[in-house]
Amino acid sequence: MMGWIPVALLAVPLLGALLLLLAPRTFRSVLPAYGLIFSGVTLALSLALLALYDYGGPARMRFELDLPWIPGLGLRLHLGVDGVSLPLIVLTALLTFLCFVYLCWGRARATGGFMSARPRALVFTLLVLEVGMIGTFLALDLLLFFVFFEIVLIPMYFLIGVWGGEGRRAASIKFILYTLLGSVVMLLGLLLVWAQTGTLDIEALTAAHGAGMPRSLQILAFVAIGIGLAVKTPMWPLHTWLPDAHTEAPTVGSVLLAGVLLKMGTYGFARIAIPVLPEGAAAVAPWLGAFAVVGIVYGALACLAQRDLKRMIAYSSVGHMGFVLLGFATLTPVGVNGALFANVAHGLITGLLFFLAGAVKERYHTSEMPALGGGMLATMPRLGSMLTFASIASLGLPGLAGFWGEMLALFGAFQPADGLPRGLFLTYMVIGGLGAVLTAAYFLVMLSRVTHGRPRDVAERIPLAHEPPDERPIAVSLAPSDVRGYELAAWTPLVVLILLFGLWPGLLLSLTTPPVQALLGALS
Repeated sequence: MMGWIPVALLAVPLLGALLLLLAPRTFRSVLPAYGLIFSGVTLALSLALLALYDYGGPARMRFELDLPWIPGLGLRLHLGVDGVSLPLIVLTALLTFLCFVYLCWGRARATGGFMSARPRALVFTLLVLEVGMIGTFLALDLLLFFVFFEIVLIPMYFLIGVWGGEGRRAASIKFILYTLLGSVVMLLGLLLVWAQTGTLDIEALTAAHGAGMPRSLQILAFVAIGIGLAVKTPMWPLHTWLPDAHTEAPTVGSVLLAGVLLKMGTYGFARIAIPVLPEGAAAVAPWLGAFAVVGIVYGALACLAQRDLKRMIAYSSVGHMGFVLLGFATLTPVGVNGALFANVAHGLITGLLFFLAGAVKERYHTSEMPALGGGMLATMPRLGSMLTFASIASLGLPGLAGFWGEMLALFGAFQPADGLPRGLFLTYMVIGGLGAVLTAAYFLVMLSRVTHGRPRDVAERIPLAHEPPDERPIAVSLAPSDVRGYELAAWTPLVVLILLFGLWPGLLLSLTTPPVQALLGALS
């Protein structure tokens, strides 16, 4: 009876985007508020899902809609929600709404004219992007999942390529080439499953737990699907598109890219690859764990070498997603729950970090850490405090959301699923623990460069690597404004949720545990 809510979640932003195409030119002055209204209604619908969800019921899909889509091919419009997808749906709706809050009230000052460049196209792009992101988490048909998975590529390509920085063209092309190539490989894996089983229904495939598919075919399909998902995650060494995309993307693009798009890859492992292909997952899990821990250490070491704040946060995502993949590789309820928890925590924390990085760049006109001059806690105590809070949350301080997912992923590696080499996973656990230490190191180094120390005037700052000494700016005292009202409105919900999930992790774990146990039924 409640299957209309998932449809409404897709219809509202889609309707907003279509109506925008018919709006007159005089509509420009209310465009940010227009996007705020439609994204706000979508957020309200996601909160309705959260309020109406049957938390004490069995591990099954809720709010299902199953209608014929292309009858000749047996394809259906099958949508639904469970404890794995619900947190990501709410996270997507929340971050999109907060991006419009940031644009609506901050367009004149904080975005440096960002909204003045094709505002109608910007709002349209963000609404279409929201349709693709939410649809990916609702889809219960393999082809429908793939369609939504691909929809997000075009709006994100334009978001980077049109509203990005100086290197936006190369970054957007690199993004689209990597993700399209990964998607082609994933499609081959999905078609292989379809050819072998005769169905694309994710619920039916999950219930079968790989029945009717030989082990060799499961391994092949898992590798093909996993490569496509790993590019989007991104997993080392398929991550090289990410730093450029984040560095050149506008603030809202970086927030949605880190907060939601990366989660679409990891979500695919939980929803499709592991439960549908359990024998393939068991065979590939040691390799998945190896790539995960290499990514954890590589991401941390790359962060230590960065001079650009946005680029450092981008490389941190490689490490954090490594913990998510390690949790999945354990194939245990503890590890997978940790991966799903880390997914949501990373979306909240890194979304906040990119909001803050955008604010820093707007004030200083650069995100190069040596050029910022340090002393932010003295010149802008609120912004410096926010950056410190988000950083210690990201490095995994107990009591904040970033701690629980990584801890549970490492704990899952301590006792992996039966049939997996425990000695190897203990090694992964030790390497992952080393990566956590390095994570703390690069965030503390960043804070020492940016928030601590004596504030410098612009003329005292360290010139950039490409900047000749005779082009250093004249002496002008820095007097940037601290956190503004609209920024506080956009950031406060993220701060509250980071604290809430850090102090009360059971709030999220109680939601994910029943479906995780059902998804791992063939492996437990």
